[in-house]
Amino acid sequence: MNGILLIDKEPDWTSNDVVAKLKGILHQRRIGHSGTLDPMATGLLIVFVGRATRAVEFAEGHDKRYLASLRLGIDTDTQDTSGTVLERRPVSVTRDELEAALNNFKGELEQIPPMYSAIKHKGRPLYEIARKGGQVERKARKITVYDISVTGEQEGDYLLDIRCSKGTYVRTLCHDLGQALGCGGCMSSLRRMEAGQFKVENAYKLCRVQEYADMDRAEELLLPVDTLFQQLGSCTVNADQEKRLRCGNEVVMDIAAGDYRVYSTGGEFLMLGHVENGILKTIKSFFEV
Repeated sequence: MNGILLIDKEPDWTSNDVVAKLKGILHQRRIGHSGTLDPMATGLLIVFVGRATRAVEFAEGHDKRYLASLRLGIDTDTQDTSGTVLERRPVSVTRDELEAALNNFKGELEQIPPMYSAIKHKGRPLYEIARKGGQVERKARKITVYDISVTGEQEGDYLLDIRCSKGTYVRTLCHDLGQALGCGGCMSSLRRMEAGQFKVENAYKLCRVQEYADMDRAEELLLPVDTLFQQLGSCTVNADQEKRLRCGNEVVMDIAAGDYRVYSTGGEFLMLGHVENGILKTIKSFFEV
């Protein structure tokens, strides 16, 4: 079993919990994911099964789209409502004032990652240090917020639609927005809608995957691994070239320089390859060995 499985993660599950559950459902040892979601977050988690786990590194740089809820007037240690409240302040901010403030949170920004994150310091995740009351100086990281807008209000929280680069902490955006508005703020909900070309409306709940597995049809839910590289051109190699590539050798290809999806004459996706000066080299292979 090999391929990409789009999961609609439910709250209170870690991304690793999802992977562990799927290993049992699918009876597969090799399963990984890209783009970790916090336990309180829901939405799209891209899971790689079998040989497709070799493609995880190519999905980690995906841009993302989120729907988030911003709760003003509260600061917490985790920068979301799952944490301990540090301070409460009165809120007199209007929607117009919030929308005006959003203009300063678009484009290339520097963001200091939160202490409650999986970033490691001397081999230890920051959240382990934070849970024991520790603090570590964190360097600001460059992120890009392509767009952020207010789409409505719900139970006193503002609903935000955010398109951003990898590495963006939405709860930190909410925290920083609260600071900019002078009343404090934190994230009260988060749902990932998109990652790269993948969308949550094409994802499955774990219970649905279990239903298909019980019918021995789980493989029907998998996308081919080459779906990840659809933006690239493709090329086909003959039997002799395929044999050489499977042995780790280079082959001559009379095509333009660039990265390609490489297929056998039978249509099997063999690898991601790079052509330069008429020579095709392997970037990452995906055929079974």
